[in-house]
Amino acid sequence: MSLKLYFAPGACSFVPHAMLEIAGVAFEPVMVKLHKGEQRTADYLALNPRGQVPVLVDGDEVITQIVAILLHLDAQLPQAQILPAGSVSRTRALSLLAWMNNTVHPTFTHFFMPEKFSDDEAAKKAIRAFAVPRYRECLQEIETMAAQASPWLFGERPSALDAYALTLLRWGGYAGIDPTTLPVTWDLVQRFAALPGVAKAIERERLVLNVYQPAG
Repeated sequence: MSLKLYFAPGACSFVPHAMLEIAGVAFEPVMVKLHKGEQRTADYLALNPRGQVPVLVDGDEVITQIVAILLHLDAQLPQAQILPAGSVSRTRALSLLAWMNNTVHPTFTHFFMPEKFSDDEAAKKAIRAFAVPRYRECLQEIETMAAQASPWLFGERPSALDAYALTLLRWGGYAGIDPTTLPVTWDLVQRFAALPGVAKAIERERLVLNVYQPAG
């Protein structure tokens, strides 16, 4: 395998980034600095015309969209158990992954990038304000799931779902949600972050887990 992962620090690309490190396979990490507009360069748009991360290059294949990337890696690296094995566990994991990706993630986008949904300043302010309690509700759902973890969201092995939970809880800090108010998820995230492969990805991305800043 010849793998190259294009990622942006703190973005959802952390999920395949962490899982590749856990898998212990050789890959080339390529940082894309979104704040510098590197996702809009001609070279990057040739890979992904949508200008998004992550992008996985596997030989001649260019794969975009986080769910597709994780499914591809899981098929190529079954020993890593990026997604749980077993038909029922796998189906439940895919259901949760889809929800994280198509519901929780976009809810945060409404807070973080309201300009994607309106160019009116008053509307953007309203969109941000409306998104925060909705995002908190999503994190509370993850908290309920984490309370049943044994010890990870899907059993004895850490998976992409734990990596996504870390990403989503961390983002909550930017929305004014203190991660310690979701103590079970916060514990799960800290245990996941302490895994050697995950710690390597965190160091490369220079991430701080708790970015919450109290108002005032």
